[in-house]
Amino acid sequence: MNASSPVQDTAPMPPLARHLIEAGDHFIGRLQQGQRLRIVDLEGNQAADTLFYNACDVAERYSAVDTVREQGSLYLTTGSVLRSTLNRPMLRIVDDSCGRHDTLGGACSSESNTVRYALDRRHMHSCRDNWMLAIANHPEYGLTKRDIGHNINFFMNVPVTPEGGLDFADGISGPGKYVELVSEMDVVVLISNCPQLNNPCSGFDPTPIELLIWRH
Repeated sequence: MNASSPVQDTAPMPPLARHLIEAGDHFIGRLQQGQRLRIVDLEGNQAADTLFYNACDVAERYSAVDTVREQGSLYLTTGSVLRSTLNRPMLRIVDDSCGRHDTLGGACSSESNTVRYALDRRHMHSCRDNWMLAIANHPEYGLTKRDIGHNINFFMNVPVTPEGGLDFADGISGPGKYVELVSEMDVVVLISNCPQLNNPCSGFDPTPIELLIWRH
């Protein structure tokens, strides 16, 4: 990443680590309790499909149901606590320059590409493919395809319609917008930088995101 990164001036201190995730690529790694993770939408209008797991027992993972119920809101922003399948705090959002993140839209897959778009879109790259590739290449995290559950879509705009449906709408993020979380336990972070070309979640043109990690 060059010195003109849009997050350079907003970083509180030099990060312990930074990772550039190219358009349509993936990331898997560990975040220690008390560390801060910033996810940056470098060029704007990009979606980061994200899963979290208890690093000591991956059977405990992010739960959209528990998170939505306990906070009383469908969307995530500053102050939101991400809760696990045991209803324990996993991470909390401490800073958010985007303003809202999706908990309902799920992740694209070969099956959803077929149902939503056309049969010839089945083999287009998807977030589920990204996650499967990440866990296959990194067996040390102990994840299998049975561990792929409901995810968070950081930066993605999925409003609920008056009829109770979901609308995959144009993004509300912009270049350099970010969300920052503090980990309440050791977690495994699994991210697909969404490769979707068939709806506006990535502006029909996927772009890179950046991860920065600091001590609390």
